[in-house]
Amino acid sequence: MEPDELGAQDRELFSRIAPEAGLLLGAGRAILLQLAHPQIGLAIANHSDFASNPLSRLIHTLGYIYALSNGTEEQQRRIVDHVDTAHAPVRGSRDVEQGTPAYSALDPKLQLWVAATLYDSARVIAAQVLPSSGSQDEEDLYRQYARLGDALQMPEHFWPEDLRAFDNYLDRTLENLVVSQQIRALAEELFAGRNAPWWIRAGLPLMRDVTIAQLPLRVREEFGYVVTEKVRKRNRRTVSFVRVATRILPKLLRQAPMRLMLHHVDRMS
Repeated sequence: MEPDELGAQDRELFSRIAPEAGLLLGAGRAILLQLAHPQIGLAIANHSDFASNPLSRLIHTLGYIYALSNGTEEQQRRIVDHVDTAHAPVRGSRDVEQGTPAYSALDPKLQLWVAATLYDSARVIAAQVLPSSGSQDEEDLYRQYARLGDALQMPEHFWPEDLRAFDNYLDRTLENLVVSQQIRALAEELFAGRNAPWWIRAGLPLMRDVTIAQLPLRVREEFGYVVTEKVRKRNRRTVSFVRVATRILPKLLRQAPMRLMLHHVDRMS
């Protein structure tokens, strides 16, 4: 699949907001929402190296977002080809004895949920750390985030038509999320980061607390997490710090993670 480039006008909000480093506060939230989906969680557990290298999903997800929002045509093509190749063999049959569902990474309903977790986590964090925007901008940005699903081969009509329809879809899906013990263990591997460089491991306890605080209540309870006073304080202080940093730091620094991830995309074969 070769992605069509977004028109300059259509990309304006997406390309301006998606690279903001402050939105990284929602990265763990998006991944846990994906893991909590019974079919997606099972696919990740059975067809990826998440248990041994959980940060790889985060890195590839960021590369995907940044390439589609701000990458060159070649970078977009490269990341989409990578995702298509990785997804092609990811399928499994229903196991009645184990009580596990069938799944396929090419299922547009699952692609919709992955894209939805990325958009919803971005808007939840953006509302806390970025300057507020008007309702029309919110609707425009929402429509532009459909690009994340389109590039996964999700049919365009799968993306809910407006924010109200999206919220209804989100509420319905959240009610059906179920987290197994296997998935809880994978989540803890993400926050342990055993194979990550020390400078990343050092920040993972804070990422864990912020993620716990930002998760929807229903999902947080499924994972068995509790918002303690310590978690609440660390989340509040982190969000406050990022809000101030977003206002005073130059764009060059705020978009440094994007440039790093786009360099990673350039090195993909």
